[in-house]
Amino acid sequence: MRLEQSGARPRAARTLRRPGVGPDTHERYRALLESAPDAMVIVDDAGIIRLVNAQTELVFGYSRDDLLGRPVELLVPQRFRGHHLRNRRRYLGSPQVRPMGAGLELSGLRSDGTEFPVEISLSPLETPDGLLVSAAVRDVSDRKAAEERISQLALIVESSQDAILTTTLDGVITFWNMAAADMYGYPAEQAIGRHVSALAPAGQRDAVDAILARIGRGERIDRYEGLRMTRTGRLLDVDIVLWPVRAHSGRIDGACAIVRDITEHKRAKQELTRLYQQQRQVALTLQRSLMGSPPEIPGIETASRYLPATQGAGVGGDWFDLIPLGAGRVGVLIGDVMGRGLEAATVMGRLRSAANALARTGMPPQQLMHAIDTVARDLPDQLITCSYLVIDVNPAEVTAASAGHLPVLLVEPDATVRQLPVPVSVPLGVGDIPHQETKLTTPPGSTLVFYTDGLVETRVSDIRTQIDALQSELHTVFAGTSSLEHAADRVLAAMLPGSDEPADDVTLLLVRTPPAPLASARTSLRPEPAQVAAGRRFVRDALIAWGDGELAHTACLLASELLTNAVGNTREAIGLGLHRTASELVVEVTDDNAQRPQLTLPGPADESGRGLTLVDALSDSWGIRPSGTGKIVWFALATPARADRG
Repeated sequence: MRLEQSGARPRAARTLRRPGVGPDTHERYRALLESAPDAMVIVDDAGIIRLVNAQTELVFGYSRDDLLGRPVELLVPQRFRGHHLRNRRRYLGSPQVRPMGAGLELSGLRSDGTEFPVEISLSPLETPDGLLVSAAVRDVSDRKAAEERISQLALIVESSQDAILTTTLDGVITFWNMAAADMYGYPAEQAIGRHVSALAPAGQRDAVDAILARIGRGERIDRYEGLRMTRTGRLLDVDIVLWPVRAHSGRIDGACAIVRDITEHKRAKQELTRLYQQQRQVALTLQRSLMGSPPEIPGIETASRYLPATQGAGVGGDWFDLIPLGAGRVGVLIGDVMGRGLEAATVMGRLRSAANALARTGMPPQQLMHAIDTVARDLPDQLITCSYLVIDVNPAEVTAASAGHLPVLLVEPDATVRQLPVPVSVPLGVGDIPHQETKLTTPPGSTLVFYTDGLVETRVSDIRTQIDALQSELHTVFAGTSSLEHAADRVLAAMLPGSDEPADDVTLLLVRTPPAPLASARTSLRPEPAQVAAGRRFVRDALIAWGDGELAHTACLLASELLTNAVGNTREAIGLGLHRTASELVVEVTDDNAQRPQLTLPGPADESGRGLTLVDALSDSWGIRPSGTGKIVWFALATPARADRG
């Protein structure tokens, strides 16, 4: 816009032709005003606006017509106008140049009523028409806002609890906040100008220079941990963040560092690590103590691996157990108490002890699951899975029940792998939901694979996919080896490439079912006293046929006692069975009476009660277990090949 005083602005032209400013004066300043970057306002000695430039319109929001001939106080906030009038009169009494930035806090008023900070320079102008005052008005809103932000940042830096310092790329300290003074012991006047390597232990100047070189290349360094030295020589563990400082041109000319003292944090962390390791070792010791070492069972080959978790609270509640049940039968238990630490290990110990004791009574899997489910219900907030399986050599079958545990896998002698179709019930402790059991035929010499979720559970794959992968790996391994120890190592290496540091407890148990009996025989007898003699003959004839005649006398005597007890307590047919393995002869008598006979010490005049006492004295082992609606009483004798002949 131009300072035109005719044509479109007749009122403005008339105003400019008042005695204050003549046409020659107007023309003299017009070009100068329009080229100025600031708002230019020229007033006469009465404070009336006589000339303005286009920038004035932009800054204040008025048109020229609205300003010319108006008092300059129009551009001053209302609360300052009286003060401004006095200052203007004082200035006219001694007019002189007043530059911008003279330390005055001044404000302007826009046409919309908003105020904004300004700087004003004043210049008196002597003209033929009288004294004029030229005011250059600069809007400093952006600069004031920037100064406010800088002030706030400076306050933040000074109040920070972290040491903040800047250096040149040569390492000379150029800024040092109060926290740095407190941390290192150097006041700012002693730190600024020093080389930053003075804060590092002796011999680390090269490391400091290497960091500065990286900063010079524009790198940002996050979480650099190292040692720094205070004024008194005390070493501090520190965590440092560094980044480049750039000039307005974009060139890197220094480095800024935020330093945090983590000495106490690291000391506390080390103490927590020590306590964690101590607790983990206690839990691991407790778990191994409670788990114990499964016994070696003749005719049963096993291999087991247990890896405690190395993450989180450490050792957990995995357990397994092998329980000799006699008569060629073995119980296998595996379970998992969810959770970690001493509590999980303690719960595991209680359940394992209870399950072991119950299994030794000959309790079948379904009944055992219901019994330990009752125990688990007394343990609040526990999720426990368990699987119990009984291996029977004659016939070659397993009886199994599962309380929410992962499926047992079967590797047949030809390396075919399949899941045992065992019905899976709810985890232990839920209650009110019956557990189920099933009998399954298994080829002799097969391998049963038991495991916990630590072996097959990952964050990146579905657990069913991992079980499929385990089956595939088992097939590959057993196609190339018959060694259970070698197979266990191969499976762990394949399923857990980082098995030295598992995220969860890992348990793997391999159990090879025994070979079929070398010989077996079975008969059925009527519940009549005369059938006891028939039973003795059956036992004697079978043993002679098998070449074990030397066992016949003891076997017939003990079988006669068991048959006599059965005849007096049953109405249905009595079963008599024998089977011989490489290590023992087992004789079993089955009846339909579920009542268990009790081993008692008969008195001198007693006519009965001596049968079980005789069995207990002469057999190597004996026992009683449920059988459908009745029971089985059995005894075992070591075969001649295993007998201790002195």
